[in-house]
Amino acid sequence: MGLKRCLHYLCVSNKTPKGKALECVKLAIDVGYRHFDGALVYFNEHEVGQAIREKIADGSVRREDIFYCGKLWNTFHPPELVRPALERTLKALKLDYVDLYIVELPMAFKPGMEFYPKDENGKYIYHQTDLCATWEALEACKDAGLVRSLGVSNFNHRQLELLLNKPGLKHKPVSNQVECHPYFTQPKLLEYCRQNDIVIVGYCPIGSSRDASWVNVTSPPLLEDKLLVSIGKKYNKSSAQVALRFNVQRGVVVIPKSFSPERITHNFQIFDFSLTEEEMKGIEDLNKNIRFVELLMWSDHPEYPFHDEF
Repeated sequence: MGLKRCLHYLCVSNKTPKGKALECVKLAIDVGYRHFDGALVYFNEHEVGQAIREKIADGSVRREDIFYCGKLWNTFHPPELVRPALERTLKALKLDYVDLYIVELPMAFKPGMEFYPKDENGKYIYHQTDLCATWEALEACKDAGLVRSLGVSNFNHRQLELLLNKPGLKHKPVSNQVECHPYFTQPKLLEYCRQNDIVIVGYCPIGSSRDASWVNVTSPPLLEDKLLVSIGKKYNKSSAQVALRFNVQRGVVVIPKSFSPERITHNFQIFDFSLTEEEMKGIEDLNKNIRFVELLMWSDHPEYPFHDEF
């Protein structure tokens, strides 16, 4: 199953309560989801893998129907650590391969046992970042059959170009997972990725929680937007469904995050209506260039991606 054919998938994040991922993924498969976004640092890949294996065992799906995306965390950027990190994901999932494996952030942290290493003063400890060397190690994982496709996340166009122009590039990134929603439509990055046949995968497609530890809480609540609400009333849909439909209709893969059975079902019900050209244009015009996820705690990292325009 290719990424472009899978326009809607479920993010099973570290905000999913412990023990909830198993039932969430099983329900999502029953609803119709086939693409699941996970990560080693979410600490629930064992539950996700169990859910997938159980649904395969009961005949609901085949392995080839499922598209699983895993992520390489910042502390595993050195080339010698890349394959062991991927193998930890495969061991947790109890699967032979993942469909997509992406570099979660272009910022390397100090390798070691701690995923968020800090010094005695509470300052994050960074590591020299060599994205091309990390990418070559990922290419070797693909050649070994451990992953079907490779991608990135939170890369700006300069960092993408670094990989695309790498001498001896064997496997180009097929996707770039970035924040994307009606208040942050990413037009320049979207066009750049289209020109290079890279799929944009949009996280926070219906906005975000108001968790001040990692979210810009001064940003306006997306789902209360009057235009999204009014369009939703026309189609008997919610503002969340309109926001999701907007991105899907412009070719952006969406990854809404939920552990609520009602919302998991609700977020999938976006394929029975289409937005008009006028409505699409109106929603595009809502763009405020507002990020919900700024990651300002790492803004002093040499490869912090959000200083660039796109």
